Amino acid sequence: MTKTASEQLAHHFVNLADDAVPAKVRKDAATLVRDYLGVALGGSRTGSGRIARQFAVETGGKAEASLIGGGSAKVPAVHAAFANAIASHSIELDDVDVLALFHFSPPVVSAALAVAERVGASGSEFITAVVAGCDMMARASNATNFSLRNRGYHTTPTCGVFGATIAAARLLRLNEEQVVSALGMAGAQASGLMEMYGPSMQKRFNPGPAARNGVTSALMAQLGFTGTASIFEGERGFCRAFSDESDIGALTRDLGSDFPIYIEYKPYSCARPIHNAIDCALNVRAEMDEPAEAIASMKMWRHPAWAHYHLNTAPKTYHEAQVSLPYSVAVALIDGAALFPQYQNERLADPQIVRLSNMLEVLPDDGLPRGVSCLLELTTASGKVYRSQVDHPRGSIENPMSEADLNQKVHLLAEPSIGAQGVAGLIADLGQIDSGLPVSMIAARFTVA
Repeated sequence: MTKTASEQLAHHFVNLADDAVPAKVRKDAATLVRDYLGVALGGSRTGSGRIARQFAVETGGKAEASLIGGGSAKVPAVHAAFANAIASHSIELDDVDVLALFHFSPPVVSAALAVAERVGASGSEFITAVVAGCDMMARASNATNFSLRNRGYHTTPTCGVFGATIAAARLLRLNEEQVVSALGMAGAQASGLMEMYGPSMQKRFNPGPAARNGVTSALMAQLGFTGTASIFEGERGFCRAFSDESDIGALTRDLGSDFPIYIEYKPYSCARPIHNAIDCALNVRAEMDEPAEAIASMKMWRHPAWAHYHLNTAPKTYHEAQVSLPYSVAVALIDGAALFPQYQNERLADPQIVRLSNMLEVLPDDGLPRGVSCLLELTTASGKVYRSQVDHPRGSIENPMSEADLNQKVHLLAEPSIGAQGVAGLIADLGQIDSGLPVSMIAARFTVA
């Protein structure tokens, strides 16, 4: 009898041995965790991060897992996964896949971290769970995108819930039958809409339920609750419900021999498809021998895959600014940077930023090689013309950030919460996490007394 996709996935992930994961993939997962914790510590200080943490504390329950940036108090794993996922998505500096469709760490690492604390897992067990969760999430996306995104679903939560489920299931040591059930329940909870842009905190919320629901699915399956085995390919299953052009085979293709986990990192505090545009602006700024006041006209060509996104020229909150290409280009040209300090509400009415934002004309160009490619042409009042095209943004696999850059990012984001020495200790411990260091020791580093 032919096995369903869930049954094949369950068999693989239950039997995946630590040493079957390539060393590079394990190292990449540890790097992902380091970036996640830095970003989550920074995000824990935002309004959305604080509210999510307050919700977890006030809801209460059994003390199982830590809240990032949240002191010594512990909460149930489901609540920790929820709040930490929101914190890690609150400053637009979390990791991203190569197609700029989703973020691995908010749903997957948040779920894995919470369950690892609950069960007292070692760092190596945690890393394998993160790898498994990311693998599952990428496969769910590959099976349903770009149609899923184009229909209005947000890939991070809709596909991330499956990754969170597998990560939690590994740490709970579920058997194959239980994992099949957990995946069925994950599909029943898959959700997340792209109707999230605007002045509100809506976008920050989306990975929270995915992380929580993944943990819930695994825990319910452990207790004996059963779920459907046909959640992916069924007539009313996930792939058909969320995508018009699904590829069921992508869920299991080369399973065990290929780990489709291609992670990129953000140097700028905004939506990843905008990063190419910021790199263009910074390249031009470095060449200009005139001040920003001299800029007379600007055109930005984008690949049609993204040409009609992120076009808001008048953001009303920093949440909107972080998904505004015109604002991001303008502030990068003026400040020479695009980190969280550049995305503050008090900057939104800056006359120079407003002038440049309104000036930028965005045009589609199907001749650009990649979906996120950008080409900026800037003309000054003196008639000088500057051009820059960026196909692979800084932080991408082809144009990676250095180890020093990644560590500096963690220091920048985490020092306000745990201090320079605390960050140095956290980075040092994370360097040993795959050698058996207990996750509880890592957790002690990212809480605030």
